[in-house]
Amino acid sequence: MAAGERSYDERDEVPLGGYAVLAGTFAASATLFAAVARRRGVRLPDRVPPWDVALLGAATFKASRLLTKDKVTSFLRAPFTRRTEEIPAGEVMDEPRGGGLRRAVGDLVSCPFCTSVWVAGSLAAGYACAPRAARLVCAGLGAVTVADWLQYAWSFTEQKAEG
Repeated sequence: MAAGERSYDERDEVPLGGYAVLAGTFAASATLFAAVARRRGVRLPDRVPPWDVALLGAATFKASRLLTKDKVTSFLRAPFTRRTEEIPAGEVMDEPRGGGLRRAVGDLVSCPFCTSVWVAGSLAAGYACAPRAARLVCAGLGAVTVADWLQYAWSFTEQKAEG
């Protein structure tokens, strides 16, 4: 390394090349979707009502949590992550493993914030092509989100009542 030149991070562990591949894949997918939708004559909505944005948001939240934190979906993350601990409500903490693209995918699939961009893109594409079906899927995921909050409220109330 030349004098004064430093790596991106202190330990040189950030998989920038893998991130670039993931970003390129996301951009290529969005471009491909747009091209196919245009070719097939899909009419995009002129506007998205606030209620649909809320529904898409709740669904994105829940799907991202399911993909990145749920015990049952661990098999999807296992090639790219390692379990570090179990946390309340059936969730787990995973950390990325490996290097390069494997590490980058591990970072993606262990981070609900990172995964939410991909989920939102998929749900928005579904909403554009098949709005009724997308709303139904989003309503189901939204219902699970509400149910989760009710479970937390119930547990909190139960703990308070028991002292």
